This record gives sequence, C-alpha cells and structure tokens, in this order.
Amino acid sequence: MNVKSFTDIIGAEFFCGVPDSQLKPLCDHLMKTYGIDPKRHLIAANEGNCVAIAAGYHLATGKTPLVYLQNSGEGNIINPVASLLNDKVYAMPCVFVIGWRGEPNVHDEPQHIYQGQVTLRLLEDMDIAAYVIDGATTEKMLEQKMREFDALLARGKQVAFVVKKNALEYKESVKYKNDAAMSREEAIRRIVKVSGDDPIVSTTGKASRELFEIREANGQEHKYDFLTVGSMGHSSSIALGIAVNKPDRKIWCIDGDGAALMHMGAMAVIGANKPKNLVHILINNGAHETVGGMPTVSNTVDYTAVALACGYGKAVKVATYDALEAELDLAKNENTLTFIEVECAIGSRADLGRPTTTAIENKNSFVRFLAETKA
Repeated sequence: MNVKSFTDIIGAEFFCGVPDSQLKPLCDHLMKTYGIDPKRHLIAANEGNCVAIAAGYHLATGKTPLVYLQNSGEGNIINPVASLLNDKVYAMPCVFVIGWRGEPNVHDEPQHIYQGQVTLRLLEDMDIAAYVIDGATTEKMLEQKMREFDALLARGKQVAFVVKKNALEYKESVKYKNDAAMSREEAIRRIVKVSGDDPIVSTTGKASRELFEIREANGQEHKYDFLTVGSMGHSSSIALGIAVNKPDRKIWCIDGDGAALMHMGAMAVIGANKPKNLVHILINNGAHETVGGMPTVSNTVDYTAVALACGYGKAVKVATYDALEAELDLAKNENTLTFIEVECAIGSRADLGRPTTTAIENKNSFVRFLAETKA
C-alpha cells in the first residue's frame, strides 16, 4: 500500500515516533512532507516519550495523534498507555502504527523473536484494538477498519495498525547525511586497538555488527565483547553493572546517540556511582542510522556538559582520528570515569554483515572471559 494513502485514510494531523526499518516508508514520507516540525512531526527520545507528547497534543487540540514505533518499543509505552491514555484514567485516543519485527514464521534477528511472538498479545493486554497490515491489504479494507476504529477513538480508546514487512511503500528517495569526517567503523577499530584485552559492551545496531566484523578481520576471539543486540538504550547500564563488580578491569562501553537519548537517566546513575574503571564512548552521528538514518536531536545536546553535570570525572569531544586516539590512550591509563563523544558520519559498508554467533553463545563466552583472572 502506498504510504500516503495509508496516512490519508487514517487522517492524523500530528505524528510522533521512534524510527523503525519496517516503517521506513512512513518515516521517509513524514520527513519528506514535514521534516521535523513540533506541530506536525516529532522524533522523540523513546516510545513512552512519544505517548506523553501525543497526550499533550490531544489535550491542546482535542484531535487524535498518531504514534509510530517498532514493536520492540511496546515495553516503553505500557506505562503511559495503562496509566495515562487508558479510558479508565484520562481516556485519550491515539492511533499506533507498529512495525512487526520478529513476525512468527518469518526469519529475523534473535532480539526480535520473542518480541514478535508477543506483539499482538501485549496490545490485547493493553486493551488496544489491533489490525494487521500486509501486502494484501487494500485501501478499501483499511477504510472500513478505520471507520470501526473511529468509533473506539471517540470513546477515548487506543487502536493499532501492526505493519508487516514490505506492507507499505514509498518511492521517493530520502538521503540522510552530516558533515562529520570520521566513520563509525574506523572509530571502533581504533577503540578495539587501544582497549586490548579489556571487555567491551557495545550498543544495539550497526556498532555491534561492525565490532563483530572487526574482531573477525583481526583474527580475534569474540569473548571480549558483549553485543547488546536488543534493549536499545541500556548498554551503558549493562557496562555500569559490570564495572562496579569488576573494579580491577577497565570496562569500555560503545554507545550511540539515539540509544543514549532513549534512556539518558542512565548517565545520572553512572555519574552518581563514579566507577573509575568505566570508559563511556558515545558514537554521535545525529541519526537513528540502523533503522534508516532519520535524525535524532543530538545536534542540540551538549553531551560532554551533560556527562560532567552527572558526575563523570572527565568528558571530552573529538572530531578527528588523531584526537580520538589521544583520548583513548589517556582513558586506558587514567583511573577516572571518562566520557568520550565521537563525532561520526552517517553511513556504513554496503556489505556489513551480522554476528554469526548466537546471543547465548556471545553471553556465555563473555561471562567466561570476565571470570578469568586478569593478567
């Protein structure tokens, strides 16, 4: 189905979401049509944030907002849906458009398998009426379902369209780029070189994929790395949990700007506990690149100031490989909680692969490695 027809039939005038590769036609259409406009289209920090913004829109206008997300974000919307939107509380209507990753009987990455199985069940538990959109869904079918949904929305309920792979189409090309000089993969390669035998926790998406392939190219084992293939926004908290329990080891965290924004409160907790053996590296390309390249709000955020305000011992920003290597060498040898923001370009190799080990294999080898006595 053409994505413009899809949005026209739904009839929303305000859109708020967290980008998803399954919903790339919708995301590209909204960026091409509205860009980032606080009265028409916002990309939020996380999915719960979207719901709250949508609630504010409804309170101010009386109209029904549309919130889009990947199904992995359903967990983030449960609280505001159940305790804010629900018709037993404030009865605020909302249309959700949800990309269905991990759809049963369709091959997908391990972090999506269980989430895909429970996607419709979670919506049912939240009392959100759902309709699945696939390649066979016609405009007439959608119009009929929207008439049914309008009656629910009028009663202050929420509804959801769950979108299967390739169900929506958008033929216009949208190119996302920035002016940064460094590539993320080359930056990670240099982190790997300096970190040596230290453990690394890497964030969701292409950063972990690139880290895996760098180890392969170097002929190294993968035991050094915990690849956070799911739970976006939580890699720094995982690294904190390791750092405070392995104080004799330097722990490196490779984070992303979209992930850091999603749960920025983690930085306050890290700073409050001040693990001197943790190096928190934020790869900042200002984009949700793994799911298509749509922008984050990182160009408005002074991350080093945030880190220092949260209690990090040191925070720096680098834009060149020489500056990055110099700060990595210092972080390797200093005994203080360190934050390094790395400005990187949007983009990755066209032939970038995915980890060939399973999530369980990755965890088990990493756990065994952590248990080893430091040389």
